[in-house]
Amino acid sequence: MSDEKKITVRKQKVKKNHIKGKLIFFTVLAVLLLLTAIFAKFICPYDPYAQDLVMAQKPPSPAHPFGTDRYGRDMLSRVLIGSTTSIFATLILVAIVTVIGTGIGIVCAWNHGKVDTVLMRISDLFLAFPGLVFALAVAGVLGGGVHNAIIALAVISWPKFARLARGLTLAQKNSPYMMAARMSGSSTPKLLVKHILPNIAGPILVTSVLDIGTMMMELAGLSFLGLGVKPPMAEWGSMINEGRSMIQVSTWMVLAPGAAIFITVMVFNLLGDTLRDYMDPKQRNK
Repeated sequence: MSDEKKITVRKQKVKKNHIKGKLIFFTVLAVLLLLTAIFAKFICPYDPYAQDLVMAQKPPSPAHPFGTDRYGRDMLSRVLIGSTTSIFATLILVAIVTVIGTGIGIVCAWNHGKVDTVLMRISDLFLAFPGLVFALAVAGVLGGGVHNAIIALAVISWPKFARLARGLTLAQKNSPYMMAARMSGSSTPKLLVKHILPNIAGPILVTSVLDIGTMMMELAGLSFLGLGVKPPMAEWGSMINEGRSMIQVSTWMVLAPGAAIFITVMVFNLLGDTLRDYMDPKQRNK
């Protein structure tokens, strides 16, 4: 092997190890966020729902690192307990959208007839409207609450995954290995579960992780507009809404939940970007 090729191979290994290191780092950060959401009620320094008007709108201090809100509730405790609602509601939403959209996309690609035409035209209808505006309309009809917010966003978010799964399935459907599997007598469910799903799971997984940040912002937006969680339930979007009228005198009431959203969205977006690089066939084959 020539020196030039050795240098190229060494650079490729360094790049691959760098991507792997970044993936581990961001995975650890994401796991820490999930653990915080799981054990939030055990690590809150105060009761996040206990009101004390004597302590209302106190600035950050050693006793209350994030300050207090208009009712004297500790902001740090509310940000921690709010992570449970914000993060898990987002993960549930992404899981629902991924499963439904992927299932519809596979069915459309596999049948490729009237079912495909009808479902794809419906997806075109949903994609023709601005997503958040459509979600606002659906959430307004269903009423407030985190469950209705999840349903509203799920209704308008599945077409992206359906389109992706459909395209990936069509690419695999007539490949040589699929023809060989059909000739071996494999049933349709076996073909879909054993051959199609494993080969399209990578891009769908990456899209799902990248979508976590977007879904979290949209859920927070619905809560900010009063169509998400119901007070006094702690959720980052509703907390920003509660503090926006006092942003000039009590900035921390908006900064604390806003920073929580920013950090969480950034971690999951960077995790998705790194996962996409790691699962790139060009990177894996080097």
